[in-house]
Amino acid sequence: MPGFDDRRCRQWNDRVTADWLADRNPQLVAVQPRAHFVATPVLDLSLDPGGRRDRQLRYGEAFDVLELREGYAFGTARATNYVGWVDAAALRAKDARQGDLFTVNARATHVYPAPDFKCPEGPSLPHGASVRVQQTQNRFSLTELGWVPTAHLTQGTARDPVAVAALYLGTPYLWGANSSFGIDCSGLVQAALAGVGMAAPGDSDLQERALGDTLATGTPHERGDLLFWKGHVAWVADAETLLHANAYHMATAYEPITAAIARIERQGDGPVTRHARLGVFASQNTPE
Repeated sequence: MPGFDDRRCRQWNDRVTADWLADRNPQLVAVQPRAHFVATPVLDLSLDPGGRRDRQLRYGEAFDVLELREGYAFGTARATNYVGWVDAAALRAKDARQGDLFTVNARATHVYPAPDFKCPEGPSLPHGASVRVQQTQNRFSLTELGWVPTAHLTQGTARDPVAVAALYLGTPYLWGANSSFGIDCSGLVQAALAGVGMAAPGDSDLQERALGDTLATGTPHERGDLLFWKGHVAWVADAETLLHANAYHMATAYEPITAAIARIERQGDGPVTRHARLGVFASQNTPE
């Protein structure tokens, strides 16, 4: 697990601290986190206010605010325990929407102003976004944003994370991103595990420390395994194939395992540093 003081995970900054850490940070103002949700299709999270994108959140994801400062909100992305700054205008209070919680299980979906697919579409939501449903009509569900095709929503979870990751095939590679509009290697792991109801840290080094059981060198690859390199992670799709978001293809793509290992080492990024197996999926080595 990451160190307690890892900047990406520590719930304090130079002025405030989460109240449960008040004893550790007596020089800071102790505040109780305030529950919000992301109210834009995708929202960049930065380690510094106004900084580069370090991770990304999807519509409906929970964000617990500790401080507002000059238009930015400092807090924690609850699903990944990733701490940073976001545009405060893109957040809404947790109780600002009502209804039953559903998740987008298609690669993406549109919101419509009426339950009619011939209407001009509104915003597009990525896979993994969550909405609140008040009623259904004509194969559509009414949410806080408008009408969404009911076929694109679920209250359940998938069984196979690799099948979830395959929804992102062809998605453009985008460093630090977490959605079907653009995604990177660790974003693909986090999104796939979220699809099966499993939490994961945001970055590949954090994932390498936290996920699964380490396997000995030479262990045969099985579907659902993870391979890690310094700064990269990939799903094992089958005994001979990887599925990963990568800058070589600039997309989420399949690649032969042997060729990928050789290519990554040849380009100067070193050998595989860890082969991990997620025990809950150990017996699910075939697609659904």
